[in-house]
Amino acid sequence: MDCNLLTAKLSLGDGKKLYKRKEHAKMEYLGHTQTATYMTGPRLGGSNAQTFLPSISTMQSSYKAHDTYPAPSPLRRSLTTLPWRPSTYYQTARVNTSSALTRSMPEPMSAKNQLSELDNVKVPPVFAAARNALYTRYTPNDWYSSNHSNYMASDRVRSSAERLRLDTVRLCRETDDKTKRTQSDVGKRLGERIGDIQFWKTELHHETDNMITEINALQEAKRVLEKALQETENPLHISQECLYHREKRQAIDLVHDVPEKELIKEVDLIKRCQEKMRNTIERANVQLGLDRAAQHELEIDSADKFVANSLDENCHGMRNSSRGIAYHNGVQRVDNTVSVPETWAKFSNDNIQRSQSERAASKQMRNEIESALNSCANDMWQEWNSVNVALTQRIGESTDARNRLQTHLSKVLQEIFDMEKNIELLKKAIQDKEAPMQVAHTRLDTRIRRPNVELCRDPVQHRLVEEVGEIGVTVDHLQNKLRMAENALQQLLRTKASLEQDLSIKNNSLFIDREKCLGMRKTFPMSPRVVSV
Repeated sequence: MDCNLLTAKLSLGDGKKLYKRKEHAKMEYLGHTQTATYMTGPRLGGSNAQTFLPSISTMQSSYKAHDTYPAPSPLRRSLTTLPWRPSTYYQTARVNTSSALTRSMPEPMSAKNQLSELDNVKVPPVFAAARNALYTRYTPNDWYSSNHSNYMASDRVRSSAERLRLDTVRLCRETDDKTKRTQSDVGKRLGERIGDIQFWKTELHHETDNMITEINALQEAKRVLEKALQETENPLHISQECLYHREKRQAIDLVHDVPEKELIKEVDLIKRCQEKMRNTIERANVQLGLDRAAQHELEIDSADKFVANSLDENCHGMRNSSRGIAYHNGVQRVDNTVSVPETWAKFSNDNIQRSQSERAASKQMRNEIESALNSCANDMWQEWNSVNVALTQRIGESTDARNRLQTHLSKVLQEIFDMEKNIELLKKAIQDKEAPMQVAHTRLDTRIRRPNVELCRDPVQHRLVEEVGEIGVTVDHLQNKLRMAENALQQLLRTKASLEQDLSIKNNSLFIDREKCLGMRKTFPMSPRVVSV
């Protein structure tokens, strides 16, 4: 009796401890979430608790006591390494009892329990205070039912766990495949992007090289034009010197003749060519500025493409085992893009088209420079030849006039010589008439002394008087001729002086035109050939 009572008390005490433990477990699960359990890890027992949890596989040595997996905080859910093991798997499961702990049978007299009355043999009598403990005992049916329920619950939980495990494996495989496909697709798109960047970078490099070549060609053309502009100072200086020298012509030769007109025209033409060259150089400088601006845009775009290509190649080369990969919280929400593929391609295409248009304009500018050089050189060369031809013609005319002057001067000199001889002849003739005049006067004076009637006006007297008159008239004619001869001689002398002066003027003009002007204009001071730029 005492043994049965002690056994009943011990059973009652064990039931209360089991109930308190279940209630304590219920409070713990109600106060903690699954995530919190993952965060805190599985609970360890008392002093006999093991460091490692029971393994569900044969690789128990693969688990570690502490978490050494370098994952960031959002994915750390347990103190163990992956795969995660929920801590609830290793804790005491909660059991929801279908009947109160103080009653073993809600209906003791029911047919289900197969008890019609209390068996005094099987159930020893107890005190009234401990009689309630008799009803806390379970019947065999309860025991079989509990075992059956445990079997069913185990089968159900195992089936659910198996399905969950299979679903988890399938989901892991699907997510792995999906992640791999996604990563492969991203890698493929990165490769395509790298190809696009390299294509545009190649186009930009090619266009940049073409632009640099065009800039160098335009600079060389501008240099040739500037050199030609400097060389135009030589023909301009020569033309001005010719005008200055021709200003030293004298007297009648200081005329506005054809060479002077051509020289003035040449000076104006050279100045117009210089102005045209200066304008062309200014426009070439402007075009060079535009070319350099287009080249700068191409170089900036090419440098950006280089950086983007390097970054995308770095991204394309990243693998799951690459070093330097890490989490960047919120990076997927950052969108600092400024273009779309259409505008991105259009930007580079616009830069290339701008460069191509500038190159076309630069080529047109080089053609204009070449045309300006050729036209100016041809015009200056033609005008140079025109001036030389005019000077040559003028020199011929001056030479012919000088030769004629020399001829006339020689004739005048001969005539002066003859006139001087004529004057001497006239003077001698007048002097020769003095003796006959004296004889006639002496005869008349002698015959005046005849006496008386002998003083007769005879024929002799008449003839002597006629002789004196004739000699006087002859002398008067000779004197008149002498004066006329002397006047003619003075005219000849004046003509001689005028011819000599004119001859000296012609010689001076010939010296200026032939020696000074044509002497400087023997060769064209700049290259008249067509310069290919």
